[in-house]
Amino acid sequence: MWKTHLHAPARLNRHGSGMNLTEIYLIALTIIFAVPWLVWRVLRTDYWAPLVVVQIVGGILLGPGVLGAAFPEYYAFVFKPDVIIALNGVAWWAVMLFVFVAGIELDLSQAWKHRGETGLTASLALGMPVLTGTAAAALILQFPGWRGPDGAYWQALLGIGMACAVTALPILVLLMEKLGILREQLGQRILRYASLDDIAIWGVLALILLDWERIERQGIFLAGFAAAAFLIRKMMARLSGNDRWAVGLIWLALCGLAGDWSGLHYMVGAFLAGVVLDAKWFGHEAMDRFRNIVLLTIMPVFFLSTGLRTQWEGGGLAVFGVAALLLAAAVGGKIIGVQIAGKLLGWSRTEARLIGWLLQTKALIMIIFANILLDKGIITPTTFTALLLMAVGSTMLTKPFATPLIAKLGERVKAEA
Repeated sequence: MWKTHLHAPARLNRHGSGMNLTEIYLIALTIIFAVPWLVWRVLRTDYWAPLVVVQIVGGILLGPGVLGAAFPEYYAFVFKPDVIIALNGVAWWAVMLFVFVAGIELDLSQAWKHRGETGLTASLALGMPVLTGTAAAALILQFPGWRGPDGAYWQALLGIGMACAVTALPILVLLMEKLGILREQLGQRILRYASLDDIAIWGVLALILLDWERIERQGIFLAGFAAAAFLIRKMMARLSGNDRWAVGLIWLALCGLAGDWSGLHYMVGAFLAGVVLDAKWFGHEAMDRFRNIVLLTIMPVFFLSTGLRTQWEGGGLAVFGVAALLLAAAVGGKIIGVQIAGKLLGWSRTEARLIGWLLQTKALIMIIFANILLDKGIITPTTFTALLLMAVGSTMLTKPFATPLIAKLGERVKAEA
């Protein structure tokens, strides 16, 4: 089927042009890459909205709810089903690569070394927004149209609550690098907290996706993965640098396949594939370059495919109202949790507030999390849209609130010195 489309001769479409599928696909790619970049560069949005956030918002605006509603004929011409299928294939691989890198970059050795402080802070930073998010979800789920057709009430409840607690570790790294604190002691502490929360988030996701009808498959997957992980670590330690990248990509594809076969999700397999590998095998600078290349070259396609899934069936005001409620639950819960940890550990209020705001970065990982819930029918497209808006809002608030706190904290440190 795909081969036929790929080599199909040019044919007249309803607009009278002679464009074939390849040309329309390239028009879609041009729009996907050009529009967000031009907005980001011309309007200089980096303070409020880094490029990745503009790309996510661009995906929403290019979706059926906005572009499709305003220009239905043009939308149907560019984003026809065959084009969307081709874009989705790129998006799947893009997000697998991104999650794979996120797993590799997790460094739990430092978290274990400082396990008392890290465990307390990470637990409160995750636990409080889960509680506030679950409370918000309990209110939302009283109304029809928010729980998916294949999701039990507890799955939707816990899934929405956990979405409010997510911190996007890769985006946090990029943000702290721009703020100049990534390599400082504070930045490394925050990475420890986010790393533990990342593990917890994927663990809870695995629990939500646990399928009792496929429990045998999932048991086989976990047992087989444990054995394969032992072997791949032995192999990687003996390979050259270039061979590690090639073998790593093969390992990623196999783990994604096995995770999806088991009934969990291919992204769960992709994350686990990265977790069992060490960043030192690839080199931190090479990992940074690779992550940036993935973000620049193929992740925008994932953002567009995410935007294509947004729907406003519950009514625009209802979606925005739910998104605002979830945003309040996410931000409030995270700030409260970190403030409690700060009091217990003797931090200043400024330091606790700064850490709380930096852990608000939700874009990407929360969107990936919500995509999985939508794929499994646990939430509806309308709920997905509200969660997407919440993630964008939370991430956009991070830098404006964190920047003055960093300056204030720096002045206080200088005064004490």
